[in-house]
Amino acid sequence: MAAPKMVKAERREQLLATAWTIVRDEGTDALTLGSLAVRAGVSKPVAYEHFKTRSGLLIALNEQINQRQIALLRLALERTEQQLEHISRVIAVAYMDCNTSVGPEWHAIAAALKGDEEMETYQNALNDRYVDFYLAAFRPCCTMDDILLRRRCVAIVGAAEAISREMVRGRLSESTASDDLSSLIQHWLL
Repeated sequence: MAAPKMVKAERREQLLATAWTIVRDEGTDALTLGSLAVRAGVSKPVAYEHFKTRSGLLIALNEQINQRQIALLRLALERTEQQLEHISRVIAVAYMDCNTSVGPEWHAIAAALKGDEEMETYQNALNDRYVDFYLAAFRPCCTMDDILLRRRCVAIVGAAEAISREMVRGRLSESTASDDLSSLIQHWLL
């Protein structure tokens, strides 16, 4: 059965939702533009028109997660007292909550993003965006210069990823992971 006609933005959202289902049910290895087209009930050219390559599809899935994460984090930070303790807590809780709500698929997609040039370019740009975001969030409550603060934010991004991976593997509870990341941030930025 063919999928009903949709405007381009609606079709893209439908394809992304279908891609998430494939990743959850079968893993990232099963996600190809061909399998996406079949599952979504569209022709392969439709899937290729939206994402061009498998890398483009994985990037779109990862970007969907990260846009949601940044939007939620911005909203939470707007309501947070501008003190390091509070900002670090909001960032840590939001990071772990996003990992929990998305589940292990986020790490599977991130792992699948490693390898080719398109994915590496995206991953580097994404890390830079998070570093810049954290730098802006922490700047009002830190006395260190921007060069040192940027280096610390790079380390915080890496630590957040490592801690969340342990949480997703069941080695840490979400609250412990949030506490550990918040503590690390506070100690590194004092």
